[in-house]
Amino acid sequence: MALTHNLGFPRIGERRELKQTLEAFWRGDIDDKQLQIKAAELRRHHWILQREAGLDLIPAGDFALYDQMLNMTALLGAAPARFNAGNDEIGLDLYFAMARGTASQPAMEMTKWFDTNYHYIVPEFDAHTRFRIASSQLFREVAEAMALGISPKVVLVGPLTYLYLGKETEPGFNRLDLLTQLLPVYREILARLASLGVEWVQMDEPLLALDLEDDWLSALDHAYAALDGAETKLLLTTYFEAVDNHAARLKKLPVDGLHIDLCRAPDQLDIFLESYPIGKILSLGIIDGRNIWRADLAQALTTLSRAQSTLGERLWIAPSCSLLHCPVDLELETRLDSEIKNWLAFSVQKLQEVSILGQGLNQGQDAIREKLDASTRARQERRESPRNHNPVMQERLQRLTQNDSQRTSPFAVRQVLQQQRFQLPDLPTTTIGSFPQTSEIRQARAAFRKGEIGNLQYLEAMRKEIQLAISKQEEIGLDVFVHGEAERNDMVEYFGEQLCGYAFTENGWVQSYGSRCVKPPILHGDIYRPESMTVDWIQYAQSQTTKPVKGMLTGPVTMLMWSFVRDDQPRSTTALQLALAIRDEVADLERAGIGIIQIDEPAFREGLPLKKAAWNEYLKWAVEAFRVSSSGVKDDTQIHTHMCYSEFNDILPAIADMGADVITIETSRSRMELLDGFGEFKYPNEIGPGVYDIHSPRIPETGEMLELLEKACKVINPKQLWVNPDCGLKTRSWPEVVTALERMVEAARQLRAQINISQTETISA
Repeated sequence: MALTHNLGFPRIGERRELKQTLEAFWRGDIDDKQLQIKAAELRRHHWILQREAGLDLIPAGDFALYDQMLNMTALLGAAPARFNAGNDEIGLDLYFAMARGTASQPAMEMTKWFDTNYHYIVPEFDAHTRFRIASSQLFREVAEAMALGISPKVVLVGPLTYLYLGKETEPGFNRLDLLTQLLPVYREILARLASLGVEWVQMDEPLLALDLEDDWLSALDHAYAALDGAETKLLLTTYFEAVDNHAARLKKLPVDGLHIDLCRAPDQLDIFLESYPIGKILSLGIIDGRNIWRADLAQALTTLSRAQSTLGERLWIAPSCSLLHCPVDLELETRLDSEIKNWLAFSVQKLQEVSILGQGLNQGQDAIREKLDASTRARQERRESPRNHNPVMQERLQRLTQNDSQRTSPFAVRQVLQQQRFQLPDLPTTTIGSFPQTSEIRQARAAFRKGEIGNLQYLEAMRKEIQLAISKQEEIGLDVFVHGEAERNDMVEYFGEQLCGYAFTENGWVQSYGSRCVKPPILHGDIYRPESMTVDWIQYAQSQTTKPVKGMLTGPVTMLMWSFVRDDQPRSTTALQLALAIRDEVADLERAGIGIIQIDEPAFREGLPLKKAAWNEYLKWAVEAFRVSSSGVKDDTQIHTHMCYSEFNDILPAIADMGADVITIETSRSRMELLDGFGEFKYPNEIGPGVYDIHSPRIPETGEMLELLEKACKVINPKQLWVNPDCGLKTRSWPEVVTALERMVEAARQLRAQINISQTETISA
């Protein structure tokens, strides 16, 4: 009998209940007991949903109040010493302090979880790091599941992945040296789980999808040899890419089973089936955990049947990875077009697909014939639907030439013309784009969507918010303004709503980090922009000030990566379609007199393949897409882009090749470490390293921002530097924003004075 299981379930709730509860707790509206009660209710509901889907094994330990890597830091007692953790149990105060910072300590770094839009809290390691079981939360959750009659498969981030995704905080220290003292704590955790009656532990080791150096591979052998003989069975779990280059090593590991991702890497099955060890489970991730399209059940069943002929009862069936990256339940979508809805599967439906495939293997195809036929019809209807094909866009793609991705003059020429046009000071100050999304803004937008207010009332409400944003920036003394994005619900969804080829959900939320959720639009067909999307708003903002106001757009790669993207054509083709739509908007903004246009690409690094062998192909089309979107402007029009929460140093040549006049990046959590690579590379254009972390309620003092800027000046010529926050400010309140930006502007003024004094002294000497 093939066994069905899940690797992880979305934790946020069908209607973002976890987000609302967390933010109520952070505001002080509820206490920690009420927070824990609501979290337990969510876990119970999710376990019941999975049981009703017909799964044989249901995960526990996949829930987190903020992040699964932060959960491991708490469980392992690895809180950085700077938080004064001591030896007590790590409770909620310390847990959230690590994620969000305190009055005296900035939050731990946050970066992307492999090639997803999920952000994890980066562990910090030094020679003084010590491990111990410091949280009982996991064991309480296991007891909760047991009380429901569920014998859970517990999910842990594996020891190698936990260390690999962390960072050293002292020079010359190697975090891999911590493995020897880490492993006994993992054994202790496994023993405690076994004492609770846990049979299976899912040990997630997605680092195996990366290009690993020999010392990490040797450490893998050592780690699982040390865990051999644990009282629980171990399912070593990989996902997001092929791991067939490690197949021989993985087959030899002393674990009870392996999980591989057949959605991202279907061709790796054969090498694992060959001489697969007798007595070891092979779990196949056959249902896509990263996208929302219905599975081809007939094709999946064919693949599984071939595997079953070799494995017999040692075959397990699962989604490719945790369903953290998918919305919860398609049945909640009551307004979605019925034709498009029939093409989709959210988390609950994906688990039903897993269960159907298990039923087909165990009872024969006739037992699921009706469901197989429905799956085949849905895929055929999607393939043939005229709403997915636009001959005008397809013809326009064919007409693209190399000239369409080239600016008229090199940056050195453009820089002079732009300085003459805008007359900006050294170290110009700006923000990344959004200002606080207040309750008044959200209420006005909701009322407009519901038809409770008309176009004119909505226009007046949004213009009032734009006026407020402009007046605040005037008072603060910024050099380059933004309109604040009051009219925008999300940086991708807002644009997708105005493009042909997109569809939208009511409750298709996925977690980005902490309480931050996004609702990726569904990119199902060829992209076409019927009319301008932002010009009226930006033009109005510019009419309110003599300072330059940036036009704010989302770039083609980010539009692609932060959508549920179609899988029936290459991503490169879809990216170019998006690039052409954005190019048209850029041209309209320029014609309207907007001289600075920001095309955000925070997902550019996220899209990079996990294996370096595939980097060049991706970077070629990703850079081309950005250049197509941005190159149709005059030399004195300044193009900005923004990137955040990623490691950029290994792709700096490609970032430079994008050709943006100014790039802004997140650097404050790393205290400008991310900027070092730009200095070593000698980044040729202008750059704005973020000087404070907008995801934390902590507001740094002027001196702290000045210190970061001084560090930046040591690696980047001050003539190239801009001064800005790490990211957009939509999640912060106006009092926080005003205080932080006033301090930022003051830090820039002080540094300008220092530079001028230094230059004067040099001339005098």
